[in-house]
Amino acid sequence: MLAAQLHADGVSAALAGLGGRLHDTVHLPLPADTAPERLLAAVAEAGAGLARASRRRILGFALALPNPVTEPDGTALAALHFDWPPGAPVAELFAAQVARADLGPRARGALPTAVANDANLAALAEHRHGAGRDARHLLLVTSGHRGVGGALVVDGRLHTGSSGLALEVGHLTVDPLGRPCACGNRGCLNAETDPEALFAAAKHRPDPGRPLLPQARELARDPAAADAVEHVVDRLGLGLAGLVNILNPDRIVLSGLHLDLLAAAPDRLAAVVAERCLWGRSGRVPIVPAQVAHAGLVGAAELAWEPCLDDPQAAMAP
Repeated sequence: MLAAQLHADGVSAALAGLGGRLHDTVHLPLPADTAPERLLAAVAEAGAGLARASRRRILGFALALPNPVTEPDGTALAALHFDWPPGAPVAELFAAQVARADLGPRARGALPTAVANDANLAALAEHRHGAGRDARHLLLVTSGHRGVGGALVVDGRLHTGSSGLALEVGHLTVDPLGRPCACGNRGCLNAETDPEALFAAAKHRPDPGRPLLPQARELARDPAAADAVEHVVDRLGLGLAGLVNILNPDRIVLSGLHLDLLAAAPDRLAAVVAERCLWGRSGRVPIVPAQVAHAGLVGAAELAWEPCLDDPQAAMAP
């Protein structure tokens, strides 16, 4: 399988086997033109390059996106990080770009494609292969290069709501007077606990020549940024407490920058959640770090494998 993930500042792609195994992972910058057709063409070509260089037969291609994706039609309602119109038919466009790409002689003729939200796919990967194994009600909250995502896995299945848009936790308000969010509101979890928020709290400027997330993770581990970390952790705790009150998960997995915030201030984060959570003082929900590297890619691989595992004979047809 081919798996890809679109980030706010780059593209990742990999060949994917069963069991969450990735091979030949590549990370590429975004093209200058981020209109839907151009950007999805770049994703398709990143995967096609891996397919042409591989001896494996490619059976499918799935993409993780950093924005809500409706089900079952696969439209991107609010691609806030890119130059996309509302309601871009991303599943259709991605399928068309993959069909045009040169995948080499070993690819299946009509390659099945799929798209889904990256946080949903990361939660699926953690539930099957990482820190969420054996959890019945798993809540994942993550901050990647920009913004915050969330997902819920209930009894092994993603809870995506009536049309795929459930668990948009990034737009949960944690400070009505806080930083402006790309959605037009203020103080969203998106704007208060992502890498840009940590740099703002620390009054530091990131290096524009480097990816933002690795710099933020370094900053979270810097003792000189302890006050900024506590500021962001407090807001993350407020958001998690509200989600616990509503969803009653039996485990919370934090990934991306939030994993580093948990490592930097585990007691403070747990205390904020407990203080604000209705039943937090009597029974704390475990808050644990994610374990799966490139979880969005691994989740995309799981999505790509689903039709093959459901009907292997059809999947192997030329």
